[in-house]
Amino acid sequence: MSNVYASKHPLVAHKLSRLRDIKTEPKKFRELVREIAGLLAYEATADLATMPRELDTPLAHMVGQELKEKIGLVPILRAGLGLVEGFWELMPSAEVWHIGLYRDEHTLRPVEYYNKLPLEPRVSVCLILDPMLATGGSATATADVLKKWGAKRIKFVGLIAAPEGIKAMQDQHPDIDIHIAAIDDHLNDRAYIVPGLGDAGDRQFGTG
Repeated sequence: MSNVYASKHPLVAHKLSRLRDIKTEPKKFRELVREIAGLLAYEATADLATMPRELDTPLAHMVGQELKEKIGLVPILRAGLGLVEGFWELMPSAEVWHIGLYRDEHTLRPVEYYNKLPLEPRVSVCLILDPMLATGGSATATADVLKKWGAKRIKFVGLIAAPEGIKAMQDQHPDIDIHIAAIDDHLNDRAYIVPGLGDAGDRQFGTG
């Protein structure tokens, strides 16, 4: 799985365990999602291009670096919203666009109900944000939308992935890197990741 990057950072492992705990309340759950997102943002953006920038420190003139590439964040509604703040804390200039998908409970396939993309891409890199990569249906559908729109470079960033979701992404979009906090064991008969953390949207918004 050469394009799959599961975090090995001890802080990610520590916070993810607290996130999984059934006793974690929505307020704390949201805080943990934001904190883990920031840690994953650091890892997922390690290969972004920079360009020279001249500046003056209090002691001398020097040439530093600044990001060359503009970043677009694409949270999949609604659960992906919780990841945005963690990325924004590190990249406040990143643009955010929303794509709304829900999973049909009978077919388990994604259904698009909202798309707020501008007419043409204004960024170099799009980061798809979704806590759970389960069947891969929502992630692959979002990647389809972004590629048809004209996005050239796309990454997926999430909290937990199932092998089934990773395979779906690799089969349909082998060019998209997957950055994840952990890879779990399998999907159950309702397409929930096991051991997972339950429904990430419900746990963030207190609607379970």
